[in-house]
Amino acid sequence: MAQATIQDWTESQVLLKYDEHRDVKYRVYRNGTSTFQEICDIDDTPIHTLEIPDGMTLDKSSYEVLLRYVLLDVVAA
Repeated sequence: MAQATIQDWTESQVLLKYDEHRDVKYRVYRNGTSTFQEICDIDDTPIHTLEIPDGMTLDKSSYEVLLRYVLLDVVAA
């Protein structure tokens, strides 16, 4: 199946805890009936790919918020 881009690669500086931040980029795409948010370091090293539940339609600012929570979870693991 072909991928459909919802939001192309977007660079972001994500505030973590205690004034720490991480420079990342992410994109949101649809593959078949599933929607994903793919997160990478600026140098294209994969960090995490999150499958977004069906029915959870977000606007651009909401993907930024979701990005922070995913990174906090991945960094804590």
